[in-house]
Amino acid sequence: MALSVADKVFALVKDTVEGQNVTLWDVRFVKEGASWYLRVIIDSENGISIDDCTNVHHAIDPILDEADPIDKSYYLEVCSPGLERELTRDEHFTKMASQKVKIKLYKARDGVKEFAGTLKFGDKEKVVLENGDNDSEFLRSEISFCKLDDINF
Repeated sequence: MALSVADKVFALVKDTVEGQNVTLWDVRFVKEGASWYLRVIIDSENGISIDDCTNVHHAIDPILDEADPIDKSYYLEVCSPGLERELTRDEHFTKMASQKVKIKLYKARDGVKEFAGTLKFGDKEKVVLENGDNDSEFLRSEISFCKLDDINF
């Protein structure tokens, strides 16, 4: 299976990003309007500052220019994942176990598309939420998004 642009860039810049004393949370390559954006999302136990974003941008820009992994013009953005960070990678689900999350499904289950609870487990195949006395299990392929829900709990 061919790697996506985001996966190629993730592998390409991971060591350099982490050499800046931050963690590479995710990479997204998205089209908004007529423009393409390469978003390199970084995180740290101490939070992310503008200086962190600037330093990472300066560190990875020459790597991306040299490797040229994207065949169209794009804007490079380096940012933090924010309070309601989206969980997209397997390691996100492991790291954020026992945190409050909200999940939105592509298709409603028993008339409901959005669920909230404590992330009990997540891997490549499924996600399990604990909500009171019940656990709800979702296939990752059913999930439109899963985000931290620190604000609403």
